[in-house]
Amino acid sequence: MAYVIGVDVGGTFTDAVLDDNEGTLIAAKSPSSPPDYSVGVVDALDALAGQLDLSLEDMLADTHHIAHGTTSSLNALVTGNVPAVGFLTTAGHRDSLYIMNVEGRYLGRSPDQLQNVMGQTKTHALLPKKRALEVIERIDRDGNVVVPLNEDAARDAIRALVADGVAAIAVSLLWSFRNPVHERRLRELVHEIDPVVFVSLSSEVSPRIREFSRSATTIMSAQIGPGLRDYLGELETKLRDHKLAGPLLVMQSNGGAIAAAEAPRGAISTVGSVLTGGVVGALSLGRQLGHRNIIATDVGGTTFLAGLIVDGEPVRATTTIINHHPINVPSLEVHAIGSGGGAIAWVDPGGNLHIGPRSAQAVPGPACYGQGGTEPTNTDANLVLGILPESGLLGGKKKLSMELAREAIRTRIAEPLGLSVEDAASAIYAVQNAQTGDLLRKTVVEAGHDPRNFIVYAFGGSGPAHCAGYAAEVGVKQVVVPLGQVASAFSAYGLASSDVVLATELSVPSAIPLDPEKVRKSFEELEAQVREALARQGLSFTSIGIEREIDMRFTAQLAEIAVPVAGDAMDQPGLDAAATWFERKYAELYGEGTGFRGAGIQAITFRVRATGVLPFSPELPGIGVAGSSDASAARTGTRPVCLDGATGYVDTGVYDYRKLARGHVIPGPAIIEVPTTTVVVPHGATGTIDHLGNLTIAASQEQPR
Repeated sequence: MAYVIGVDVGGTFTDAVLDDNEGTLIAAKSPSSPPDYSVGVVDALDALAGQLDLSLEDMLADTHHIAHGTTSSLNALVTGNVPAVGFLTTAGHRDSLYIMNVEGRYLGRSPDQLQNVMGQTKTHALLPKKRALEVIERIDRDGNVVVPLNEDAARDAIRALVADGVAAIAVSLLWSFRNPVHERRLRELVHEIDPVVFVSLSSEVSPRIREFSRSATTIMSAQIGPGLRDYLGELETKLRDHKLAGPLLVMQSNGGAIAAAEAPRGAISTVGSVLTGGVVGALSLGRQLGHRNIIATDVGGTTFLAGLIVDGEPVRATTTIINHHPINVPSLEVHAIGSGGGAIAWVDPGGNLHIGPRSAQAVPGPACYGQGGTEPTNTDANLVLGILPESGLLGGKKKLSMELAREAIRTRIAEPLGLSVEDAASAIYAVQNAQTGDLLRKTVVEAGHDPRNFIVYAFGGSGPAHCAGYAAEVGVKQVVVPLGQVASAFSAYGLASSDVVLATELSVPSAIPLDPEKVRKSFEELEAQVREALARQGLSFTSIGIEREIDMRFTAQLAEIAVPVAGDAMDQPGLDAAATWFERKYAELYGEGTGFRGAGIQAITFRVRATGVLPFSPELPGIGVAGSSDASAARTGTRPVCLDGATGYVDTGVYDYRKLARGHVIPGPAIIEVPTTTVVVPHGATGTIDHLGNLTIAASQEQPR
């Protein structure tokens, strides 16, 4: 089998990248197809096959595996578009879900919202109380059964939920992570009553201490589990009908893939799967280019995403927040705002211009698409400003209407603000760059880093058009636009580059100094679980890497830090060194003097992460060398382009990327047209094509803001 394929299903476009590990790397782009996203997936795959002069069936028959990333799980949770779910918990503990450990009043809120105490509400209840029922049982903190499960009462509760029409039942019992016997029996009882109902157990989804976050994670996993199961099942069936030979994998938030058949069991792990694809792609490309500190930025149709790679490793998180609820999911840390190419520009009652978070998405799309959209978007502004060609996107396949773009901006932005259409479009472009720059500042500076020590990687359909602007906002001196065949499908390239990554964890609260024998036993049990999970993937790996870590905190404090523990460091000196590492990292994150060793240190959760390395590792192929740095042969003409409202429209050179070669230098201002994206090189900056076909922009720090 020759091919590895990555498929990135976004809100507006579905991207696909194919690699044969012998120098072939091609990309394709197709409109996404809500509500049945599988149609867009097959369309993108068919476009890949066409580039190979193969039928879809012949290509898929020779495919090692497909790595698939989707925003459907995240979108379902954020919008609340989820089926009815029931909840079973230990008698006396139902209300902990609604008390929310008081966290519901501050998690996921900005500083301004936190200061507005009177305006704070807990408006995101995960489910109505009538669907949260209690069962009689009790397991103590050491895992001992104190009160046996009352199965008759449990059957009554299950029947009540099934009669209420729930599609799934989440089970989260007190101390179940120490002994899951009652949770597992409840799953058996549910399937005795109704075999179709999806069941999510906290002991499998989130075996961590802290009742509320464990329950919230389990419920949200149950909310998206049935939809993910049905979608992946239908997609895999459709792909098998088209002769797919290899397995279908699904990207997870942790930056690695998992077999589609396994994904629904821990559905919550797929939240943000597309968000991490770009970071994985940046990590792969960074290794080829020798870059170790990278800000990976992706401006797609709906969102702007930013993730960090520090010293050659992606920044990870053990918890994330969705709708003010904590989610216990190990993940690559990716920040997102609704500021993509399809983000809608609007004016509030006070006359202030905003971009997003609402998006025109694939349907109806920006006004210039001519598909019925009437609200102005970033894409409409870029067309009016001359950044995008009137000939259309995707090499002219996606036609654009200047008339519709101007009309949308005139009625919704220009007239309310008393501006010309051109000035309004320029304002949209400026606000877009400013708010994406703000997210970069939050991502980098608030993590304790200096942006000047990083290189921005910019991808996505709209990223190359804005990257020089938002990089300048935070003082980054260099931007790399991954071009070549991947161009705006870079997140799909990341998916194709991914390996299988699985994690197991268990909370075993312990005081420092730790007992080395107990630590060794805990890690051995977790490693056995993760190796068993790897075996279920149905794949052969060239190697398996094991990483161990312990979440530590100062006694009675909330901030936990994941501390790496080497396999040969589980003796007393090694564990003492891990505690010292925790103290140093705590000071880096929160400031010198914020920690207090005298209060004691606690180990909370033990975690093992296994990476099954797949035999294919796509790399960008090299390109031809230019005879000189002069790129004038690739210049196709000029057009008026406005990149700054104060300067106005300037005749700007337009270049055909397909005619550029290694060593070509493009002085700004310039527009570089790629079949799947458009790159802006602003005034005072220069763009240089490297040996892989990427464009490096040396951004002027004095360019207009």
